[in-house]
Amino acid sequence: MKIINSEYSGINEKNMRLFIITSMILIVCFCHLNQIKIDEDIVKNDALWIVPTMSQLQENKRKMIMKLTIEESKEYIGMWVTKDGYIRHELLPNNRYDEARGSKMSAYQGKYNVRANHINYKDDTGFNADGEFKDGILYHAGMILYKEKN
Repeated sequence: MKIINSEYSGINEKNMRLFIITSMILIVCFCHLNQIKIDEDIVKNDALWIVPTMSQLQENKRKMIMKLTIEESKEYIGMWVTKDGYIRHELLPNNRYDEARGSKMSAYQGKYNVRANHINYKDDTGFNADGEFKDGILYHAGMILYKEKN
């Protein structure tokens, strides 16, 4: 390993290696704590450089948002649909919902509230139901609903 300007900096090879190893450990710990996936290690002149890409930083931001409860992130607002599109729950920002079934628009309407990752429904006739949000999916009354992308 060649140390550039070592005679001027007062850093010997042993101290430089210790510095590089310590720096590598700190970078790996930083990446781990911030959930930055290290896909490629770039090795140059016996030193390891880890440079997170923009996509890794965006993925990290997405993971941080996912760590918030759905109540905190407000990601529940919008249209949730079953895979076949038959059931559609529109969760409105005013804590009202509108459920469509097949060709019947507004089959059920009512209020909802979200606490952490749990949702409670109460339709306008007084019927109660609930559900759970997990990994971006709504599990409700035996149904699996996916958020519709705009």
